[in-house]
Amino acid sequence: MSRLLVTVAHPDDEAFGCGSVLAHAAARGMDSVVACATRGERGEMAPGLMHGHPGQREMGRLREVELRTAAAILGVDRVELLGWVDSGMEGEPAEDSLAAADPAEVEDALAAVIEDVRPDVVVTLDASDGHRDHAAVRDATLAAVERTSWRPARVYLWCLPRSLLAEFSGVPTLGTPDDELTTVVDVSAHLEQRWRAMRAHCSQVPPYDSMSPDLARAFLATDHLRRVSPPWSGSDVERDWVPVPAVRSGSTR
Repeated sequence: MSRLLVTVAHPDDEAFGCGSVLAHAAARGMDSVVACATRGERGEMAPGLMHGHPGQREMGRLREVELRTAAAILGVDRVELLGWVDSGMEGEPAEDSLAAADPAEVEDALAAVIEDVRPDVVVTLDASDGHRDHAAVRDATLAAVERTSWRPARVYLWCLPRSLLAEFSGVPTLGTPDDELTTVVDVSAHLEQRWRAMRAHCSQVPPYDSMSPDLARAFLATDHLRRVSPPWSGSDVERDWVPVPAVRSGSTR
């Protein structure tokens, strides 16, 4: 059985971002693991959920439960928490936060997960939304796969297409340029499952709630990815990321 590893920064990244990737993996009979760098301690609480704002420790406990619940809905076999603290969107990052961490330490942690899981495919967020924690996980993941003895058959960045993100945000520079997308997958069959996983994050508000139905469907019914390894030849766009069995150069299996 082949394996998928998804690396993310916060609880809800696995559902709001890579939810259809994980659901698609389960539907194709793949084992999947989510490695999450933080517990999302600085996430903003959904309006009306509770009076005041919980402390970071309480928030982290709540969001970990939400992460594990959503992951189960998506068919994930295992969740690994790496133990850094959510950096938030702006301001000076706390000493124990992901943004303040030594990048080599984050890389080491993800390399250890890769060696343990031995994934055939690795997917991480492309961080084109500008979040510093997403960028930290992306950079550490891409560095880790280059140094581990186990070499995944494929490595992808899960992307927010610039055309869609510009329509939503009004900012023309956010998102991945559409001509850099290498892989476009129809995941409309997983829409209901994806929504259930997102709603499991009761403390958070999915960005899709504020979109028109057509725009939300454009984001959610199709996954857009950029293949990092093996390098894309620039030929026809892939319609799936699930690899056929292949010998992996450099593997020690």
